[in-house]
Amino acid sequence: MELLLPQWGQLITLVMIAFALGMDAFSLGIGLGMRGMMTQQLFAMSGTIGMMHILMPLAGMTLGRHMNGWVGDIAVWVGGGLLCILGGNMLWSSLREASASSASVTTFWGMLVSSFSVSLDSLSAGFSLGILSTDAPFALGLFGMFGGLMGGLGMILGKFLGHWVGNYGEALGGLILLLLGFKFLL
Repeated sequence: MELLLPQWGQLITLVMIAFALGMDAFSLGIGLGMRGMMTQQLFAMSGTIGMMHILMPLAGMTLGRHMNGWVGDIAVWVGGGLLCILGGNMLWSSLREASASSASVTTFWGMLVSSFSVSLDSLSAGFSLGILSTDAPFALGLFGMFGGLMGGLGMILGKFLGHWVGNYGEALGGLILLLLGFKFLL
């Protein structure tokens, strides 16, 4: 099956958004990895992050699709604006050097709360994509895969790298979302 040019554009855009959203999970993973985690905890945390990166954008897409019927063409501008706000917030957060705490991450509730916190931006991105009527199953699969894999990769690399990588990762993710938001606005 051959993809048409607009389909390639959507694929590239969704991969970039998934990567950008996964950077928060990567940043969290770096911090957790530097504090040390057992392999079982690493897989459990990665799986939890991946599931939250599916559930949060699903909720956002559902809200966004309902909004699309109400506001029509203005919805694209709203979605672009939300991506800009989200990207700007991620950049601001990285400049403040906010770090995640891993004190209670080994418990079920700790994993859930940590995964939820790095998946909140996925809610907003899902809302924007719902407004734009994006292919939901494909986008959600990408978000979950990238979130889980990048979180796990961050935990593995966190054992070997310094603290500065986590902040740069969040800044890169914020910049990508900001640029994509501007793309929708123009």
